[in-house]
Amino acid sequence: MRSDEGHVGSGCGVRLDPFALPLAFAATDAGADGQVRHIELFRERLVMRRSVAGMHMAFNMPLSAYDGVAIRMNASENGEPATVAVVLEHKDPGLALPLFVSTQADEAFAEWRSWSKVLGVPLLVSDDAGGWREAFDHMGGVRVEQVCPRRRRHSGLQRRRPSILSRRKPGKLMPAAAVHRGEDEIIARS
Repeated sequence: MRSDEGHVGSGCGVRLDPFALPLAFAATDAGADGQVRHIELFRERLVMRRSVAGMHMAFNMPLSAYDGVAIRMNASENGEPATVAVVLEHKDPGLALPLFVSTQADEAFAEWRSWSKVLGVPLLVSDDAGGWREAFDHMGGVRVEQVCPRRRRHSGLQRRRPSILSRRKPGKLMPAAAVHRGEDEIIARS
């Protein structure tokens, strides 16, 4: 199992590799002793260890217990730059798990999609009510999008086609084939 140094969620520039599972790392936890919780992340489950008031506890949860991977915008505080975080969201905010923190939004977007694909959970975005909703409509495991409009015949691409196609000569009508009535067949039959 690979172990990453440092704490996820403390400062900016934190990155866990979604393609190097299983991972073992530490994350900040305001309610835990020492404000640290230790996490082991597998493809199908997650083990979270922390101690509160001297009592050690471990949560062994399947990833299906999580709602999905969300992208969060964090405002700047105390002169630090604003950050973008990719978080594995749970109904209980205390069980939410930050996976990536950066000041670069394009990097966070790529990580958001990668984590969702690797863990097999939906992509989440914030809705108007302050909760989470799925970023894209889907039917089962297939994402549903608008149908692309059919290409018009008189499009800009038509000018790039070879002009020889427009210079073809029109065809000539062939005289009707001769029909011979009342004659015997020429085919030999045995």
